[in-house]
Amino acid sequence: MELKPSGSLKIDTFSMRVGDIESVELDRLHALSLSVGWPHRAEDWQFLRESGEGFVALDEIGRVLGSAMWFAHGADFATVGMVITSPRLQTLGAGQWLMKRVFENVVGCDLRLNATRAARRLYLSLDFQPEKTVYQCQGIARMQTTGRPAKSRGDVRTLDAGDIPAAIALDAAGFGVRRAALIEKLFAHSAGYGLFKGDKLNAFALCRPFGRGHVVGPVVAESDADAVAIVRPHVADHSGSFLRIDTHMDNGEFAAFLAHSGMPVFDTVLTMSLGKRLADFAVGDATTPVTYALASQTLG
Repeated sequence: MELKPSGSLKIDTFSMRVGDIESVELDRLHALSLSVGWPHRAEDWQFLRESGEGFVALDEIGRVLGSAMWFAHGADFATVGMVITSPRLQTLGAGQWLMKRVFENVVGCDLRLNATRAARRLYLSLDFQPEKTVYQCQGIARMQTTGRPAKSRGDVRTLDAGDIPAAIALDAAGFGVRRAALIEKLFAHSAGYGLFKGDKLNAFALCRPFGRGHVVGPVVAESDADAVAIVRPHVADHSGSFLRIDTHMDNGEFAAFLAHSGMPVFDTVLTMSLGKRLADFAVGDATTPVTYALASQTLG
């Protein structure tokens, strides 16, 4: 496949040019995501711009008609996200043109992304391979009033900056790649709970403002019971308000807990990879931490 893109693209009766995502006002990026029904606020766009890099597609008068971002973790891995084209351009090649610009900047990297149904054909054409379904669970949070929760292995308490190194190590074991800068940044914008056995952090869950309310993630734990134990306090904190969590888990105690806590499955996306597959990152130990919830669909 020819991956060398031109600096401009002729579509229909007008031309597009590429620009750096940092050069565009946040309200214009916000308008782009609103045009496709995505919930990102201007503040969410700013968080992503501070965490990664990207391009926008601009028409002759400077309107933002598309975007694509990538988030590098080390020299050989990146996640891709915020690949948006305005509705009238979605079948005209703009998405592929933007993705080829991304490819120029991630040469030699294994890539991972979460594809909407509308975008799957695009990513398949670029040789991404399907991996796992992500279940977007959301709704008005509520505390369960029936049933006895399974006992977790340790004590749940709030996290602080001193817990960041342990959280980075847990996240790396669950995600497969060390994401130190991202986890540090998430801590700065999140409330967190951790499950401790003595002084050792065994599981953690972060929660931050996003979209219509708050999003919980990442969540890293060794068992469903532990994952429930560290997410339950976030549900209590936001009971009666909008809460979201993106997870690969579709059954078991953790999935049931989300549904019973007012967060049924709202939609699904598909994790896809180019290069190393998810299984290639797995450690394979039965007690290895698992990523129960993504940081977000964009960040993985």
